[in-house]
This record gives sequence, C-alpha cells and structure tokens, in this order.
Amino acid sequence: MQDNIIKEKNWLVGAGLMSAYYAKVLKAQKIAFTTIGRGELSAEEYTKTTGEDVFLGGINKALECSIPETAIVSVSLSELANVTCVLLNKGVKRILLEKPGGVNREELHIIDKVANHAEADVRIAYNRRFYSSTLTAERLIKEDGGVTSFNFEFTEWLHLFKENEKFDGVDILICNSSHVMDMAFFLGGLPEIMNCFAKSIGIKFDDDSTRIYSGAGISKIGALFSYQANWNAPGRWSVEILTRKRRFIFRPLEQLHIQKIGSVAIEKYHIDDTIDIEFKPGLYREVDAFFSGDGLERLPTVNEQLANYEYYHKIQQGE
Repeated sequence: MQDNIIKEKNWLVGAGLMSAYYAKVLKAQKIAFTTIGRGELSAEEYTKTTGEDVFLGGINKALECSIPETAIVSVSLSELANVTCVLLNKGVKRILLEKPGGVNREELHIIDKVANHAEADVRIAYNRRFYSSTLTAERLIKEDGGVTSFNFEFTEWLHLFKENEKFDGVDILICNSSHVMDMAFFLGGLPEIMNCFAKSIGIKFDDDSTRIYSGAGISKIGALFSYQANWNAPGRWSVEILTRKRRFIFRPLEQLHIQKIGSVAIEKYHIDDTIDIEFKPGLYREVDAFFSGDGLERLPTVNEQLANYEYYHKIQQGE
C-alpha cells in the first residue's frame, strides 16, 4: 500500500504462505481486510499470489494509523506471542491466533494474562477441528453411541524440519505434533489419566531431544486411548477412533476410512470435502466460525490451550 491510511476493521497480520491461504478464504467470504506485513520479498510474493496489497512496516507502524476490531495473527512462530500482545495492549478485542499460539507455556501464560486484562477473546486456530473428515466422523460417532477407545501417531519427518528455517530453535512437538494431538483429544476426549514414556535416541538434529514416544490413558469421557511416535523411523500422522460399531481411520487426516465390526475390510468413506479441496483444509469453516460465531466453541481459548500444553509436556517428557 502506498499510503498510511488503513480503512478496514479486520487485519490479517503476516504476509507469508499461511496468510495467503487466509486471504483466499477471506475474499471468498467477502470479508474486507487489510494485510499487514514486514518484509518486502514476502509481501511481493503474497501480492503475486493473492492480488492483495500489503501495508509494509510491521504491526507497530500499522497501529500508528489505525486500531482494528479483529485480527488474524499469522506470523512466524517466534513472533506469534509478541504480535498478539501488542495488538491486545492497543485494544484489539478479537484475535484468531495461528497454532500453537506460543512456542512454550510461558508465552501462552503472558497472552492469557494480557487478554484477560484487556477483556479480549483470543482463539487458537486448530483448523483440523473443522476438516470435513472430522465433522463427518463426529456425526457417525454420535450415531454409534460415542467413542469407546482411540489411538494416534505423531511421527515427524525430521529431515523436513532441518530444511525449514521457520522451525529453527522451536519445540517441534508443541509447534507441529500438537496438531494431531489436538485432533485426537478433540474427538476422543482430553486425558483424565495418562501414563507416558519417552526415549532419547541422540541423533545429530537436536541431540538432547526425546524422539520416541508411547503412552496410554483414559479420557474424560471414559474412552481408553494410546499413542506412539518414532521420529527416527518411518511413520506418519494418523488418528483412529473406535466405537461399538466402527473404526474411523484418519490417515491422512483429511480423509476418512471406516472398518465395520465383523469385517477386516477398510473402505474409504465418501465425504463432501469440496470446500477442503478448494481452500486449505478446515480453514474456510474455521474463519467462518471466528467471524460469524457459529461454531466458535470449536476454537480453543488461550486458557484451554494452556491446559492442553500440560498434556503435551507430559507426553514430551515421558512423565
């Protein structure tokens, strides 16, 4: 943008790839917005991809011109907490904050404190809660009488993280693996009791970190669950939800496969995922929930995310 006038009440903060996904959704939903960016190169690529201008100079310069009513914070992992707190301190009352919200519990505690003081509503953008596969499975699980057990895997491909600068110095389990954990616990219930095991395998990439995980427990809705991950072996993300009648298999998470009781056949279940093909999966419904309020409860608050961090930390430490 060439001037210092920002007319729109909704801001998209950040001009990276994820922001481009958000821009596509916002335009489709006819929500007027201004994109706030910092780097010229990323802004050029963003404009080329979306056709939208970028207000350059970063959040502090933008706030000298105007104060938005709502903001979607889609910046680098290391800047999520800082940018959110700056917006809250300037009076922004509604924020959709990219997952995981903060790179550690301390950052989330700060956001929660500032948000409470400002009487603001900050929601964490876990888009997998809005997948067509998730929504379809929820309906079928209810038909079956509810979840009896579930399991999930969060194996990560470490070679990809070594090549991606945005993950330098961040906790991969919190910043990435929590995506699949959140989906599993959202469908099967948060842990009531959980026993965790973890083992360090001492590879060159972050030698001090633990990279093999397993555990089991009982969720707050009475479902037994287990999990495993081995970051130094082949694997992938997956979630399996079991009822008295069916096994619901999310592998990949965007798709739904079903195994019926009394059968070994695993069949792909037809879901209307048109919206997840046209846009980044889950994002269209997530943005709609944030702005319309219909389904807003599916987006975790910062306080809820803080509680979930305790489970993630327990899994990570093998406590």
